[in-house]
Amino acid sequence: MTSRMPLPDLFAGLAVLGFGLIGLWQAWAIPVSPLHAQVGPKAIPYVVAAGLTALGAGLVGAALRGGWSHGIEELAGAAPPNRRALGFLFAGLLANLVLIGPAGFSIAASVQFVLVAAAFGSRSMARDLLIALPLTLLAWFLFVQGLGVNIGAGLLEGFILRLLGQEPV
Repeated sequence: MTSRMPLPDLFAGLAVLGFGLIGLWQAWAIPVSPLHAQVGPKAIPYVVAAGLTALGAGLVGAALRGGWSHGIEELAGAAPPNRRALGFLFAGLLANLVLIGPAGFSIAASVQFVLVAAAFGSRSMARDLLIALPLTLLAWFLFVQGLGVNIGAGLLEGFILRLLGQEPV
């Protein structure tokens, strides 16, 4: 235990706790149609906000008991940042931003998946793409068909919809 209060740890915990409480407040303010008999639009925001609130409370508690970041300062000087990995992460975010409009969700998210996997050390881009494409297509399908949220059909989604005899939306 340290003799002084670790203020950065306390401020971080209070910030997360504050975001959680704001999330709860905003989830409470979501209007609900009387057509929602069971799970409505408030369920997931409440779960996320409750999780943030619990995490924030835990971080504040840890800060009051001496903090959690005292070992981080020693680790920070252990190795220089991996610029290659950071470059792949940035490239993944940028690729998604640039491709989402013209190419669609599945292609943009698959390219991002491959680049982020490379940032974490994967050396098989072909394998990563074979994993990413079905996952992103499944996510797109679940959004559109399962949740009724139209995130737009891109090139790949439009092709698959045409194969199934449907018109892209």
